[in-house]
Amino acid sequence: MNGRAHVEERFAPGALREFGTGVLTALGVPGDDAALVADSLVQADLWGHGSHGLLRLPWYAARLRSGAMHAATDPVVLADTGPLVALDGRDGVGQVLTDRARALATERAARFGVGVVGVRDSNHFGTAMWFTRRAARDGFVALLTTNASPAMAPWGGREKRVGTNPWSIAAPGPDGRVLAVDVANTAVARGKVHLAASRGEPIPASWALTADGAPTTDPAEALLGVVLPMAGHKGYAIAVMMDVLSGALTGSAVGTGVHGPYEPGTRSGAGHLFLALDPGAFGDRAGYEARVGQLVEEVSSVPLAQGVQQVFLPGEVEDRAEAAALAAGGVVLARDALAELRRLGEQTGIPFPRPRR
Repeated sequence: MNGRAHVEERFAPGALREFGTGVLTALGVPGDDAALVADSLVQADLWGHGSHGLLRLPWYAARLRSGAMHAATDPVVLADTGPLVALDGRDGVGQVLTDRARALATERAARFGVGVVGVRDSNHFGTAMWFTRRAARDGFVALLTTNASPAMAPWGGREKRVGTNPWSIAAPGPDGRVLAVDVANTAVARGKVHLAASRGEPIPASWALTADGAPTTDPAEALLGVVLPMAGHKGYAIAVMMDVLSGALTGSAVGTGVHGPYEPGTRSGAGHLFLALDPGAFGDRAGYEARVGQLVEEVSSVPLAQGVQQVFLPGEVEDRAEAAALAAGGVVLARDALAELRRLGEQTGIPFPRPRR
């Protein structure tokens, strides 16, 4: 298998955003919403997370065509206590619902010191960090959780019962920087297994088990089996509790009731929880900034282990990946994903952009 066939083909991020926006608009998504979704996908590619990038656009298109995901996102307020709001997403677009949750949570945090928004019956929202970083750039500490379709077995089992159920935390850092982490509770995000399959590449044997419970390096076998939890039993336990926060608490589906973006005709039932905190509400904004600055300095100046050139802060790897991609001329897309995107462009009448080189 060779995943390097298109290694020299780079695509301008702006052209990819325009393509994604055009495809989604052709499928009935309002223009502003389509642009938001396209930006979130292309940004994931820029950050080096191709598993959550434009590769997912054909999946979303199939769900829009089937009606499993509604093109017009029109949430309803179920509860509003002031600091806390519950929304019924009514099967709208996951990124659009989550960004509205972000905006609402930060608005309430500015008023009350804390804002919490739960979203019921949403869809896959892409990269969690895309939303928490936005809140952090606006001055808030943010936590976002979601549940997902089953990908891992409960610790000791061999059947999929628990989702990767990722979460992200982001916070304002010194000098206008943002500290951010985005974690799937499996050894690897399930999307990275899909990405390896799209590239025609094997996966590490530590990522997944076959349906019979044996380690595998074949991504196709892994997708039929289970993805292993990160840190053993700890990753499994965290994933279960994230399902409590995202699904049980918000009134969404949980466990095997949640369905993924690669299932074209099935309602997702995914739920999200967005928490925003105003550091100033604790009475010491300047102190917060000083303490984060101290933490960053201590972490960055640690003596290095053998063979290590630099210690990275949370989110710094993504920042550097984006800078490198832009300097190199744009985004590289996986072989199979590229073919799917070109087919999608033909189907919707939106020409796929030419590579820069």
